[in-house]
Amino acid sequence: EAAEIDGATRFQNVIYITIPSIMPTVTIMFILGMGGILNAGFDQIFNLYNEAVMSVADIIDTYVYRRGLVEMDYSFSTAVGLFKNVVGFAFVLATNAFARRFSEYGLW
Repeated sequence: EAAEIDGATRFQNVIYITIPSIMPTVTIMFILGMGGILNAGFDQIFNLYNEAVMSVADIIDTYVYRRGLVEMDYSFSTAVGLFKNVVGFAFVLATNAFARRFSEYGLW
C-alpha cells in the first residue's frame, strides 16, 4: 500500500515487495522438495505392477517391497531403503548449502 502511494507500478510491486516477501517460503519448500526427489509415487506404480512390466516399472520402493516382503530378504531391503533415505538427506544438505550460499534463507 505504501508503494502504491509512492507511485510504484504493478511490476515494481511484484519485483520489490511480493517476490522478496515469499522467498523464505519458496526456499524452504525447494529444500524440502529435494528430499523427496527419489520418491516416484509408490502407490501409483504398485497398483499397476505385474510380471509383464516389472523390468521397466521397477523403482527403488517397489524393489524394496519385492525383496523384503515377497522374497523375505528383510536385511537387504532395509539396507536399500536406508541408502535411499541417506541419499535423500544428502540432497537436502546440499540444497540447503546451495540456498545459504546464494540467499540468506535456509533450514538452519
